[in-house]
Amino acid sequence: MNDGVNGVALAVFILFFVLVTAMGFLAARWRRAENEHSLDEWGLGGRSFGTWVTWFLLGGDLYTAYTFVAVPAAIYAAGASGFFAVPYTILVYPLIFTFLPRLWSVSHKHGYVTTSDFVRGRFGSKGLSLAVAVTGILATMPYIALQLVGIQAVLDVMGVGGGEDTNWFVKDLPLLIAFGVLAAYTYSSGLRAPALIAFVKDTLIYIVIAVAIIYIPIKLGGFDDIFASASDKFSETGAGGVVPNAGGQWTYATLALGSALALFMYPHSITATLSSRSREVIRRNTTILPLYSLMLGLLALLGFMAIAAGVKVKNGQLAIPQLFEDMFPDWFAGVAFAAIGIGALVPAAIMSIAAANLFTRNIYKDFIKPDATPAQETKVSKLVSLLVKVGALIFVLGMDKTVAINFQLLGGIWILQTFPALVGGLFTRWFHRWALLGGWAVGMVYGTVAAYGVASPTQKHFGGSSDEIPGIGEIGYIGLTAFVLNVLVTVVLTFVLRAVKAPDGVDETKPSDYTADAGDPGVQVELPPATAGSSH
Repeated sequence: MNDGVNGVALAVFILFFVLVTAMGFLAARWRRAENEHSLDEWGLGGRSFGTWVTWFLLGGDLYTAYTFVAVPAAIYAAGASGFFAVPYTILVYPLIFTFLPRLWSVSHKHGYVTTSDFVRGRFGSKGLSLAVAVTGILATMPYIALQLVGIQAVLDVMGVGGGEDTNWFVKDLPLLIAFGVLAAYTYSSGLRAPALIAFVKDTLIYIVIAVAIIYIPIKLGGFDDIFASASDKFSETGAGGVVPNAGGQWTYATLALGSALALFMYPHSITATLSSRSREVIRRNTTILPLYSLMLGLLALLGFMAIAAGVKVKNGQLAIPQLFEDMFPDWFAGVAFAAIGIGALVPAAIMSIAAANLFTRNIYKDFIKPDATPAQETKVSKLVSLLVKVGALIFVLGMDKTVAINFQLLGGIWILQTFPALVGGLFTRWFHRWALLGGWAVGMVYGTVAAYGVASPTQKHFGGSSDEIPGIGEIGYIGLTAFVLNVLVTVVLTFVLRAVKAPDGVDETKPSDYTADAGDPGVQVELPPATAGSSH
């Protein structure tokens, strides 16, 4: 690792950062609407994005700086078990093909901005809607914080901010500047800013990975030598290996499946989806998004390359930035660092917008000011998006990085518990609203308590996301176990509540809403009844 600042890499990094900053502010004029004072415009880009804009936006949203840093870092540290991210992104696209078009249609028809809007309208339950909203906000906050971890990794490798002995203000000033700029253009341009910047971000990432997968193996003697070096390392340490060991197969499979179920429960995934202009755009995107899975598989191989290159870091998150620093010419290392840095800004912007929309629509409007106007909603959402970013910044600067990672793992367990209400509600009204709330509570409590009890060599609690599966005895993903309990409780309680004829709530949707498209006769965006201050 260089002792000083890599001036050339830093100059290239700053050049790209200035470019995307300018794009972020100019995005406010891109497809400007007549009425900018609504969440449809600020928080969903006017629901106007076509296939390619949506593709880049979803890619920029899902494949973050943390993905760029953490997936190969997992391979670097634990071997093939880190490849779980590849099958889970393959599993997720056929899954979302079945339900995202339905969610888009009903949301377009009724003017829903968040998943909680849909849950409230479908089940007539503000309590269930609130549970989904709070879960989404809690799961998103540490995810935003991890984007900061990705930027910090790049800055550390470039030598920016001084060493550990430097006072906190100087050390963290570059990070404060980066997120100050992010906050400003997100406030100004809303979802249009990350949508425009995503073009630059994804192009840079594809270029960097294409070059890395060819250039680095040539310098290291080919893939035979790379895999041999990785195999030698893992045979010495006894960790993982280049092939998953038999004992970790349940963990690998359940983590991949659970992560696939959870990915599009995150508010930022839904926000990017609802910004599309038609149902067909969603369907097309589910067929071309797997191109990112190909990229992810190649990206994961960088972990083995870091081993073969002799990269030695105390913090595994620095492995890939350090590999780029060691292998690439300084100017191209700057391009790679810019790809990671911009890869943090795009999803962080979308995540903060999504969390702000949840607060505004499903907490502020439902419980604090039911008669809020669209302009007031937009103002509150803008302010909350700033608070969310500040909270994430304080979280990262004030806590150890492993805490942020553990909370993100916990966030994945939590967000999966909203699956029955959201996806179940898109296909059936059979589940009772109180049963869904009970199942959600059981899944949340079990998942949190089980994760709390997991220890690691460095942590007494929240040391991982896998534990023994009750009744099976195998080690598996806690989130999936909690999800199964959630579904069982929901089904049992539904039978009980329907038997005693408990109040079922009012469904404001109808079957044709779930297949409606923007161009269909009679289809127009309607404000849900709750928008006018009424409730079920």
